Amino acid sequence: MITAPPERALRGAGLAPAYAATRARLGLIALLLALAGVSWWWTLDQMQGMDDGPWTDLGAPGWFLGVWIVMMAAMMFPSVAPTVALYSKLTKSRSPVRPLVFTAGYLLVWSAVGAAAFMVAWIGGRLFGDVLGWNRAGQWVAGLTLIVAAVYELTPLQDVCRGKCRSPLGFLLGAWRDSVSGALQMGARHGAWCVGCCWALMASLFALGVMSLAWTAFVAGIIAFEKLIPWRRTATWGTAAGLFTLGMLLLVAPDAIPGLTIPGGPMMRQMMP
Repeated sequence: MITAPPERALRGAGLAPAYAATRARLGLIALLLALAGVSWWWTLDQMQGMDDGPWTDLGAPGWFLGVWIVMMAAMMFPSVAPTVALYSKLTKSRSPVRPLVFTAGYLLVWSAVGAAAFMVAWIGGRLFGDVLGWNRAGQWVAGLTLIVAAVYELTPLQDVCRGKCRSPLGFLLGAWRDSVSGALQMGARHGAWCVGCCWALMASLFALGVMSLAWTAFVAGIIAFEKLIPWRRTATWGTAAGLFTLGMLLLVAPDAIPGLTIPGGPMMRQMMP
């Protein structure tokens, strides 16, 4: 029976540092996945009874931003973990400080996106009132948002952004910065490419119900699907087809969409006290 060599033998062969570095990277991935799991649990707790369907009210700014940051950790950490692990390998250090700073830079960019989304919703509400009400323009804007997201999946800009997310080694080598501040800059830059890749999916989340755990998990699954599966064209066309189908259903038969909370519909009346 073949067994793994003991630590002393590895050290004698000069392999102990590599073994320890691999163990550190696996620990880093485990930490990110654990943080994602805790974030999902906290998000579920915060979203209880908050799903009002498409264009759900975002609540107070501080509360929304806190939920958004935790939600981004839950959604993004599993798919960004391989990039962070590779960054840790390239730093040739067992310390988790720089990889975690890289992750913080990434999350900082998505936090800015959440703040911008809240400001757009707040300003739009002041200027246009309840124009996104379901019985006004809300249903049509929601459907068209998903169709636009489907079309964006097939654009050259999306292809470039997705390439940066799917090829972490190329991104890291091209954007390399030393030091802790460099880690923050690299994480923020990677986050910016990720925003370019996923902004339409996030807009779709608002159109389906940003306070719905089911739709949040659905969008998170699409993001992981696009970034991690080896068949790039399958990811592109599969995502585009799914978004287009949902958009058309929102326009013509929203009741046929499982799990969609329709404002004023039977499911929402059951949720009301």
